[in-house]
Amino acid sequence: MATDFEFKANEGKNVDIEVNGVTYMRHAIKTHFVKQGESYIDVFRQYVSPLYEEGDIVSSSEKIIALCQNRIVKREELPIGFWANFLSKFAGKTTAGIGVGEPIKMQYAISKCGLPKVIWAAFAGGVCKIFGKRGVFYEIVGQDVSGLDGFYDHVWDEYRDIGIENPANPTGVCNEIHDKLGMSMMIVDANDLGQEVLGWSDDIKLTPEELHGLIRDNPCGQGRETTPIVLIRKKQN
Repeated sequence: MATDFEFKANEGKNVDIEVNGVTYMRHAIKTHFVKQGESYIDVFRQYVSPLYEEGDIVSSSEKIIALCQNRIVKREELPIGFWANFLSKFAGKTTAGIGVGEPIKMQYAISKCGLPKVIWAAFAGGVCKIFGKRGVFYEIVGQDVSGLDGFYDHVWDEYRDIGIENPANPTGVCNEIHDKLGMSMMIVDANDLGQEVLGWSDDIKLTPEELHGLIRDNPCGQGRETTPIVLIRKKQN
């Protein structure tokens, strides 16, 4: 049984959020800086087990799971070619991390999907942008490309020369954590511009839309918070 504690949100975020008429509290859990090759089971046992109660849902950043799984691409593994430099000039840039507006990520897209598909995605994305529809490029190249993190040092120097891929089998990871630690889990790819639930443990009864609603304001934060895990609990009236 968890000890009593005060739910706290990151700066600019709220503890409470309402989803389908139900109010939930979110507690941003501060951890150490999780590095490549650590055990996510040990991380959740150390930081979440003392707080967790039956009925809670734990939301984890995809980044710490991927780091623990060694889902890393090194900068030297992606020599940037002509097409990556050329196509990246036409992509938009955001403040929510690195996108294909940077040649290194465009090169990753080419390596992952092949040049013909990336050229088609860039063309289709450009045409659709004229008519006000954005995100078509990533719809075509897929979640592996859109989910690549890292290759920038705006927040952490450690991510300057590595890219962090999406975690492998996120639903399987959630079920493993549930089996070993008894926690209802979901893994999310979230920033201040958008959020996606990548997987969740089989015991969770909420719909994907409801799970997304729980983290729709990115309670983990966007900077140096080191709060990659959020504990979510239904608020008692």
